[in-house]
Amino acid sequence: MTLRLFPEWHPQDAIQLTWPTPTSDWAPLLEHIEATLEAMVVAITRYQPVLVVVHDEPQRERLAARFTALGIDTRRWHLVVAPSDDTWARDHGPIAIEREGRLTLLDYVFTGWGGKFAAERDDALTRALASRQVFAAPVESQALVLEGGAIDTDGEGTLLTTSACLLNPNRNPDLDRDAIENCLGEQLGVSRVLWLENGHLEGDDTDSHIDTLARFCDPATIAYVRCDDPQDPHYEALAAMENELKALRREDGSPYRLLALPWPKPCFDPDDGHRLPATYANFLIINGAVLVPTYGDAADFQALKVIDGAFPGRDVIPIDCRAVIRQHGSLHCLTMQLPRGSLNPSLSLG
Repeated sequence: MTLRLFPEWHPQDAIQLTWPTPTSDWAPLLEHIEATLEAMVVAITRYQPVLVVVHDEPQRERLAARFTALGIDTRRWHLVVAPSDDTWARDHGPIAIEREGRLTLLDYVFTGWGGKFAAERDDALTRALASRQVFAAPVESQALVLEGGAIDTDGEGTLLTTSACLLNPNRNPDLDRDAIENCLGEQLGVSRVLWLENGHLEGDDTDSHIDTLARFCDPATIAYVRCDDPQDPHYEALAAMENELKALRREDGSPYRLLALPWPKPCFDPDDGHRLPATYANFLIINGAVLVPTYGDAADFQALKVIDGAFPGRDVIPIDCRAVIRQHGSLHCLTMQLPRGSLNPSLSLG
């Protein structure tokens, strides 16, 4: 059976976003996170549509008026009402595969990163969208606990992940490494799993999601975060991760082309002083462009330069994510790409 997990650079129908609610943890930062999301919508819709989940009809009407005021083509956005807990579409959105030439959306169990946060509505969100006829592709529920931010693929059968997340007993405690690999092979068509044993970001709630640390840019290239400050508490773990990446080999035995992303100055929460997980690895690949998180830091320019070199032929667009990291995620975490053929044509997006 032919089975393939789509890489992020596969042509897309849309980017899915889940808009924050006034009753969520975003309440004190709502104005700031909405401004960031609006900037993302403006940037993305230059290239492709967005599918935005809103929590009620008044919010749908308000955003429709706002997007219209921003001059966004109405064919480039669709708002759908469905209940949610939080904004992290990367982890509660569907994971797309191709099986025997047919697109299928897999709906994995989402538990709020191992039960850290309430997630019942987020876990049910993909099924809710399917019931509202949003998708053209079939949706299949899976029993495995898995978040989109925990995995990255080259689109050729290799998957990159971290042991700290996928083998954490707060996810699938009855499954060991071999069992997890078997599940990934059977469900996603993965033939190789590259496990990173090192690397983390302070302030991260996800138990070291790979999309905060290292990402495929193409089947031969991995961009990763490098800490260049020996006094920083991340230095040793990220240096060990860098050595792991240098030791990895492609299926043909050749080493990966590695692109080191710069290290921003530490960012701290202005209320209680805890460190926030600023990372340039949390970029988003869309049709014709790459959106890159920035943090008002001198390293922003170098990060954009590295990403520009990694994606020839794509525009590179900075998005200020200082508000996003206040809730311990960044740009990629807010999004889920929906490959071409995912959406119901009746939505009239294009």
